[in-house]
Amino acid sequence: GVKDGSWTVLQLVEALGSCLENTDPRTRGRGIQLLSQVLLQCYSLLQEKEVLHLVLFYENRLQDHHLVIPSVLQGLRALSMCEVLSPGLAVSVLKAIFQEVHVQSLLQLDRHTVYSIITNFMGTREEELKGLGADFTFGFIQVMDGEKDPRNLLVAFQIVRDLIAKSYALGPFVEELFEVTSCYFPIDFTPPPNDPHGIQREDLILSLRAVLASTPQFAEFLLPLLIEKMDSDLQSAKLDSLQTLTACCAIYGQKELQEFLPSLWSSLRREVFQTASEKVEAECLAALHALSACLSRSVLSSDTEDLLDSFLSSILQDCRHHLCEPDMKLVWPSAKLLQAAAGASLRSYHRVTRSVLPLLLEQYTKHPQSSQRRTILEMLLGFLELQQKWGYVEEDESTLLSLQAQVCSVVFSALTDPSVQLQLVGIRALTVLGSLQGFLSPSDLELVVDHLIRLALREEDSQSSEAAMEAAGSLAPIYPKVFSGRMVPRLEEELQSEREEESSRDRCSLRQRCLQALAAVSTHTSIVRETVPVLLQHLRKVQKGSETGNAQDMVSACQSLHRVALQCQQDAEGCWYYHQTVVPCLLAMAVQAAMQESAHLLLGKALLEEEVLAAMVPIISAATTHLSPELAAQSVSHVVPLFLDGEVSFLPQNSFPCSFQPFEDGECLEAQRRLVALLMAFVCSLPRDVAIPQQERLLRELLVLSCSCNCPFTATTAAKCFAGLVNKHLAGQQLDEILQLAVNRMEPGLAEGPRRMQALTLLLWVTKALVLRYHPLSSRLTDKLLGLLGDAELGPAAADGFSLLMAESPDVLHKGCHADVRIMFRQRFFTDNVPKLVQGFHGAGPDVKANYLKGLSHVLNHLPKPVLVTELPTLLSLLLEALSCSDRVVQLSTLSCLQPLLLEAPQIMSLHVDTLVTKFLSLTSSPAMAVRIAALRCAHALTSLPTTVLLPYKARVIRALAKPLDDKKRLVRKEAVAARGEWFLLGSPGR
Repeated sequence: GVKDGSWTVLQLVEALGSCLENTDPRTRGRGIQLLSQVLLQCYSLLQEKEVLHLVLFYENRLQDHHLVIPSVLQGLRALSMCEVLSPGLAVSVLKAIFQEVHVQSLLQLDRHTVYSIITNFMGTREEELKGLGADFTFGFIQVMDGEKDPRNLLVAFQIVRDLIAKSYALGPFVEELFEVTSCYFPIDFTPPPNDPHGIQREDLILSLRAVLASTPQFAEFLLPLLIEKMDSDLQSAKLDSLQTLTACCAIYGQKELQEFLPSLWSSLRREVFQTASEKVEAECLAALHALSACLSRSVLSSDTEDLLDSFLSSILQDCRHHLCEPDMKLVWPSAKLLQAAAGASLRSYHRVTRSVLPLLLEQYTKHPQSSQRRTILEMLLGFLELQQKWGYVEEDESTLLSLQAQVCSVVFSALTDPSVQLQLVGIRALTVLGSLQGFLSPSDLELVVDHLIRLALREEDSQSSEAAMEAAGSLAPIYPKVFSGRMVPRLEEELQSEREEESSRDRCSLRQRCLQALAAVSTHTSIVRETVPVLLQHLRKVQKGSETGNAQDMVSACQSLHRVALQCQQDAEGCWYYHQTVVPCLLAMAVQAAMQESAHLLLGKALLEEEVLAAMVPIISAATTHLSPELAAQSVSHVVPLFLDGEVSFLPQNSFPCSFQPFEDGECLEAQRRLVALLMAFVCSLPRDVAIPQQERLLRELLVLSCSCNCPFTATTAAKCFAGLVNKHLAGQQLDEILQLAVNRMEPGLAEGPRRMQALTLLLWVTKALVLRYHPLSSRLTDKLLGLLGDAELGPAAADGFSLLMAESPDVLHKGCHADVRIMFRQRFFTDNVPKLVQGFHGAGPDVKANYLKGLSHVLNHLPKPVLVTELPTLLSLLLEALSCSDRVVQLSTLSCLQPLLLEAPQIMSLHVDTLVTKFLSLTSSPAMAVRIAALRCAHALTSLPTTVLLPYKARVIRALAKPLDDKKRLVRKEAVAARGEWFLLGSPGR
């Protein structure tokens, strides 16, 4: 009635009169409860006058019997949400609650109602409440004092934060407000199991921390408390105190900290020197950093002491002397403390490094041992990295600049030390020095390049060589002229040199390193313009050579070109230069080699080998994926006519002995057909919005080639290229026609004839292309594939095909090459096809059952684990049956599927523990090493099941795992030791 306007609230009050005036408190309570429930639903409809009368009525009821109070508070909560509340009523209500209600004697829900009333008024009547002055703060302190329920505490902490943030008067009650909140510090709360409220310990910790760190007025009370809790034996209390201190430093100044600095430093130092906990150490260093930053921010007036300077002096006094003992255990804690303080501000950095850097340089010279020098240089590196943080070197203040010659001397000496570990630290230091603009002189830079070349090419240890190349890649964009002018020519010279005193193996290793270094240093467009021609020239030279091992040399050159392509992708200018330089060149070399092969010339034959063509594919792909649509269209207008029409005019050095016709028939054209791999790399990497000229003709040619070619490599690449284009093709009649054509080709090919395997390969790739984009034909093709699992000849290959459908493909049909990949295609494939696989397994003959198990294990292996866990109860019996299959691929696939499930679904797996133990132990004796390793990992993972379930099997498993301890393969022995160790510890205290 009140909602639709047929009753007013005051009429309702009159109608309830007999209840509201009844002498029985329970009856009065029920009357007020009904009125309050109506108000909670209708408060927005009330008039100002009605609200006034209701407030006066409810205030009066606060003096009533304690049974009535909860309903009265609900009514006041409704009224606190009214927009038409007259000025002064909010203050009146709160005064009445503060005076008449002993809040902490109420139930949790009723106390929560009081906090809600206060929160509502603070949100809408802020100025009125501030008129109460400190009385409001005192009233709230009385309300909150003694609160224990976490739900209420979260609201109460928020109110305190608002009191402080919105500048309510705290008056003489600052300490009382601090006491009423700090009594909960540190939070000690563990939520009950199945807690419906979802309040976590972390929620309370963060909420209380926000209160304690909200005002400098709490500093004099809070800092002694934090110091006391830092000395606690409880790690959680230490961590909470340190994190709270760090938070406080963001708002404190010099004045708040001054009195407590010695005690704070003493506690922090002790913890870092003595703790065994990395967490505590990290929080101590963060707190020290925050303290130094806080003191650095404080503006100094002429008559105040410079607290930062005296604080840093204390740190230096306590830590500096430990740096002179590189073998002692306090050297690293001291270095970390100094670095934490120094990293807080440029001023603190200069103060610390002025004292520490000369000492470290002196110690490096004093200690000749490589291990000690490494420790000292690592400490020095820590300080250099801090200088890097400020991003510049101030000439007037920088200690580092004044020690430039000594620092460079120390770093360069580390690079020539026989110790690999010292070299690695030296290389890292060199990278940091190079990143400080203006620090290295031109002569130093030349020396840097010389050292990097020597380490990259001549250093025996591969770690140092790789680190030097990485450093060259980091420094090259900063000094492109130095690296392109000094490093690239030297590398080119080394690449071309043929030293007689070197063995062919050494020459091969040197060439490989030169190629890697050229790629590593190609991190700036101007350098790419120097290195790419060198790499291509080397590839041409190898192609013309007749040495054995040419193919491997070509693969190395291709790997370097691929790395350069990846490094160019984010720079539009570099990407286009690379594409128009490298792609035509590679195509020209490949076409040249194919034509010479067709003409029965032996030159360049290595280029046509599968491993070399496979290494060229990612180069062309990486050079194409990041092109703009306009440039990609320009490029595609040349490449597609090359393959379809033999249009070679855009290729460099294009005088070829015969025409290029990769899609024509004829045995002599077999070599040309292999180059479809390069076409695939190009067209399947184009952005989706780039139109491909003569696309329908190209698709038909690829379809014919994939089904008719005798070479498996060519047939597979043609099928992949066809699938890549179909995946991106616009939906419509043209796509439907080309797919129908493909089905018409595949069906007879699969039925009989010499090329059944080619037809299966095409089926797999086309199915994958359509599954990824949710095309309706994909289910029909998948059913065809399921049917082939019962085929004696093609069944095993069809089963392996399920892995191809579910796995990420490296060269086509992935998001990196702009393929149409829907977000949950694996889950959808699982839902649609696993029931069919299970049904097929149960109906299959004994000779083909393994195919269904293999297909199923491939699908499950690639499924996201949370999805698999939900389906586990229905599939587990089949997976256990798969372990008995004699096919090693099935065994391996099933074991790798079960291992994570043991960790993620222990309750379900526990039901089958007897079978699991038996199967795993049996497979630890498998003839296949990979199966033995996987079985031992599963036996290890079994220990995550409930201990009570496993204890009956403990002795049996430990006995059985003794045998693989003597396995002839080291990797098997390693897994056996780990698994057996866990089973030994099963059921011991503290596990």
